[in-house]
Amino acid sequence: MIALDDLVDHHCHGVVPGDLDRRGFEALFSEARLPHAPGFSQFDKPLGLMIRRHCAPVLDLEPHAEPEAYVARRRALGAEEVGRRLLRGAGLSAMLIDTGHRSDAILGVEAMGRLAATAAWEVVRIEAVMEAAARAGGDAASLLDRFAATLDADAAGAVGLKSIVSYRAAFDLDPSRPSRHDAQRATEDWLRANEAGGWRRLESPVLLRWGLWQGLDICASRKLPLQLHVGFGDRDIVMHRCDPTVFTAFIEAAEEAGVAICLLHCYPFEREAAWMAEVFSNVYYDVGATLNYTGASARRVMADALEMGPFTKQLFSSDAFGLPELYYLGRLQFERTLGAILDDWIAAGDCTARDAERIAAMIAGGNARRIYPIPACA
Repeated sequence: MIALDDLVDHHCHGVVPGDLDRRGFEALFSEARLPHAPGFSQFDKPLGLMIRRHCAPVLDLEPHAEPEAYVARRRALGAEEVGRRLLRGAGLSAMLIDTGHRSDAILGVEAMGRLAATAAWEVVRIEAVMEAAARAGGDAASLLDRFAATLDADAAGAVGLKSIVSYRAAFDLDPSRPSRHDAQRATEDWLRANEAGGWRRLESPVLLRWGLWQGLDICASRKLPLQLHVGFGDRDIVMHRCDPTVFTAFIEAAEEAGVAICLLHCYPFEREAAWMAEVFSNVYYDVGATLNYTGASARRVMADALEMGPFTKQLFSSDAFGLPELYYLGRLQFERTLGAILDDWIAAGDCTARDAERIAAMIAGGNARRIYPIPACA
């Protein structure tokens, strides 16, 4: 079994601060947009089994506690105590938190650091900054200027930027840098649509590209990594258009600019991500939330991730959102799957115990510390 003395969760989110009933709890470990049919429970899937088996004892329940008992125990302890037990039980050295998704419903960076008793740093989501700029009012030109200034200012206190372009327009869009003229026209169209039919989230391919290239410029100047959401996630993605190999033209531009690109969770493209890490000097990747959602079968995902990619290019993340259980299981699944594979390699004579320790240390935290500007004391 590997020892993880330094575990940097390079991609995660805040947790919900309030108590949850069963419906609210189950909604936070589902990627579906709408509730399933009556009689279906989110507990009846691999992640549900993981929660009942591994999180229940942390809350003083027997392993495999029934769902009703589990939710009742959460409410009896209270959200803060549940969060404290599970987050601190994850034993993280640092959390790099994406603050751009449902930020009004979850704890912020400082509060997460206190609850987990660890260092916490912000990763700024590019699209959220542009949407905030639009809500502030003004014409198209002022919006673009406000966005650029705000993104640069926010980046000054952050450890990285993130884009969800694969969610909003997929990777098969034109990857070239749009002109200011085209960006302003697209902004005018977006603002008119908002005025006519109520608020619409940022989905214009031209504006998504504009934001992405602005982010790349800032990352290059400030020596920050740029995270890209890949594959697995909410229902609104078009999965076959989220293959990161389609985005190689932009990856090449980032490589020329000296910007590290971090591909997040990657399922079902973990093999493609590993290949990209092999052939591009600036590509890093993780399998994040995939390990939680695949439950007892997660070892196969980790094996795919380790199949080709350099050990110096792999990262740990939980991609936890909303529930502290996802942080706790993120560590457990990473430790179990990576440890089991490395143990097999040692037993087969394919690496030494010392090699395995070094590989685990790199993926757990060493690689993240090399590419993110995390203070050494964190």
